[in-house]
Amino acid sequence: MRKVGRIIIFSILLIIVLVTFKFLWDESRMEILSYDIITPKLGTVENTVVATGNIEPRNKILIKPQISGIINNVKKEAGESIQKGEIIANVKVTTEMGELNAAESRLRIAEINLSQIEIDFARQQMLYRNEVISRNEFELSEASYRKALEEQRNAKDALDIVNYGVAKRFSGISNTQIRSTTSGTILNLPIKEGDYVIQSNVFNEGTTIASVADMTDLIFKGNVDETEVHLLKNNMPVKIRIGAISNKVFRAYIEYIAPEGKIENGTVLYEIKAALHTPDSILIRADYSANAEVLIKRVRNVIIIPEASVEFIENKTFVYVLKSQGKEQIFEKRRVKVGLSDGVYIEIIKGISLEEKVRGLQLD
Repeated sequence: MRKVGRIIIFSILLIIVLVTFKFLWDESRMEILSYDIITPKLGTVENTVVATGNIEPRNKILIKPQISGIINNVKKEAGESIQKGEIIANVKVTTEMGELNAAESRLRIAEINLSQIEIDFARQQMLYRNEVISRNEFELSEASYRKALEEQRNAKDALDIVNYGVAKRFSGISNTQIRSTTSGTILNLPIKEGDYVIQSNVFNEGTTIASVADMTDLIFKGNVDETEVHLLKNNMPVKIRIGAISNKVFRAYIEYIAPEGKIENGTVLYEIKAALHTPDSILIRADYSANAEVLIKRVRNVIIIPEASVEFIENKTFVYVLKSQGKEQIFEKRRVKVGLSDGVYIEIIKGISLEEKVRGLQLD
């Protein structure tokens, strides 16, 4: 029995040794890596600069009231077309008691002065006809009378303006009627009946009654990174892709590159503008998001491979050319000369042919 026990123990130890040996052997064996195999092909590579931005009307006009008051009649809606001079809304003037009292007092004083001067002027007329006074004295009296008449008229106008927003003798050009100063489309109408609006002056921007723009004259406005802006020039052709209009490419030309950048999130960006050409059959709304693609350089019918297949070492470029493929893939490291890249594919100028194959990404 003792001998049998020793045999069993020895057998167990032998199994443990063999298992350990196999484990260590497997661990020590070099792993055979497998790679995707790429076949070079002829193709086109384009180097482009992409700017992100929006579609905007070239000129957007903000309509402001000429007087302060309350909106009592809105005649237009956002989205409607409007011609220059058309009425958008009316303003009802709100009278301030202090201004009203001052205007009424001015008119009363002007009428009192006019009444007294009228009596004096009538007396001077009679004396002049009887040749009692000289012509010079008469003309001075007449001038005083005309001044009094003018002051009374101005006082009446001032009172009308306080009460109605315009003098009655100028009612044909009433500034209580808010008119469009340009033709186009009403983009926004942020007021409604009952709103109080403030006139525009040197101390206040005034209330915006409406924004109007010509939607047939559109531009792309976007930003380009400081590392790419030096590649752009005015009149370069641009492809515009609008997010809300799929499968459509619009043509444009760069017409403005900002001379000064602006910092956003630690990055310096430069604004560009491009004149957009759109067919009448397509409705484009203001502030659509869009991307502009500017072609910098293009090469056609050249050997290309995925850029991920190229190894960059100290300003030198290499690929791994497949020499044999059996149980294990064997590659030859070869230096190549590369050209233009679009971030996905890269041009191979020299080093490999279309008949050869190169190493791609490692397979799982």
